[in-house]
Amino acid sequence: MSLTASSTPQGFSTFITNLGIRDTTEDFVFIRSDVPCVADGVFTQSLFAGPSVTISRQNLQDGQAQGIIVISKNANVANGAVGIADAQEIIQLVAQETGIAAGNLAIASTGVIGRRYPIEKIRAGLVGMGQKLTSADFDLAARGIMTTDTVSKIAARQVGNAKLVGIAKGVGMIEPNMATMLAFFFTDAAISANTLRQIFRSTIDKTFNCLSIDTDTSTSDSAVILANGLAGEVSETEFAIALQEIAHDLVLKIARDGEGATKVIEVTVDLAANYAQAKRVAKAIVNSPLVKTAVYGADPNWGRVAMAIGKCEDERDINPDQVVIRFDQVQVYPNTFQAENLEKLKEIMSKEKVNIHVSLNIGTDVATVWGCDLTEGYVEINGKYST
Repeated sequence: MSLTASSTPQGFSTFITNLGIRDTTEDFVFIRSDVPCVADGVFTQSLFAGPSVTISRQNLQDGQAQGIIVISKNANVANGAVGIADAQEIIQLVAQETGIAAGNLAIASTGVIGRRYPIEKIRAGLVGMGQKLTSADFDLAARGIMTTDTVSKIAARQVGNAKLVGIAKGVGMIEPNMATMLAFFFTDAAISANTLRQIFRSTIDKTFNCLSIDTDTSTSDSAVILANGLAGEVSETEFAIALQEIAHDLVLKIARDGEGATKVIEVTVDLAANYAQAKRVAKAIVNSPLVKTAVYGADPNWGRVAMAIGKCEDERDINPDQVVIRFDQVQVYPNTFQAENLEKLKEIMSKEKVNIHVSLNIGTDVATVWGCDLTEGYVEINGKYST
């Protein structure tokens, strides 16, 4: 989708350019609010978190921000003291150019790990940027934060008189404990810091935390939301619904664009003892390389789903005799093999979105997670990522 002026939240501006970080595509995105915003951020739990994560986590502790800096094609991770110094310098340069206090800026970075920013190019490219800000172009911003993504990811909703837009990037190294690779949300709704925090974190947990491409957690995962309040107050319930819808849209876009992916996998586990159990079992299924390759090959091998459930050995209350496995609406376990079902199942497994449904028949809780198939393309992309 592309945003129109009528669907863009008021009071935001952008500076988006190529600084020559890796190639000739846009690699620097700055999104600014005219006024300080109520803000929140959720970040990776990786022990190798980069300076962008540690600095932004600190700057957002007071629940306020006015701008977000995003650098793509270079993660600036595992570069020691010089990496921290480079990130701090970039924040200071942007602060000087825009007049925003350094502590009111968040920064995110994504790309190759272990390589220093081309800091001289960045210094030169940021000269005069404060005078180059234009009306917010969230479509270009969504493209500017991409790395190996093949399409940009953007979604928007109206909430009363306010607008809400989200952009994201991510196609690989996605098995987050908090968010996706990068996701940013902007709104002109007025909402309190405590309410925003509660809604945002609940949304992240039910959407981006339920997404997995390859079981690998990024060192740079960051999800940030800015609310400048210029459109006035909105219904908290409507805002929560809109944010959930946008996040869900972005999750599906990421799953569809998974590195080398041809299909989305949606796994729902219901009738579980609790939400944590349902999510754990669902993640075990969507993360299984054997399930992923079966989906890629349109092979209705439900035994691989049973295998994945069986790996959750700590869930001692799961009884295989009570479990029901379905592909779409077709029950495959327990079931006596019926040859006439094979073609129907192959049809289901050949769809662009494959639904796997597991009922544990223990309790009442349910969780849905998303992922993608595993293809030769994933190996091709990641076998040459740094070269």
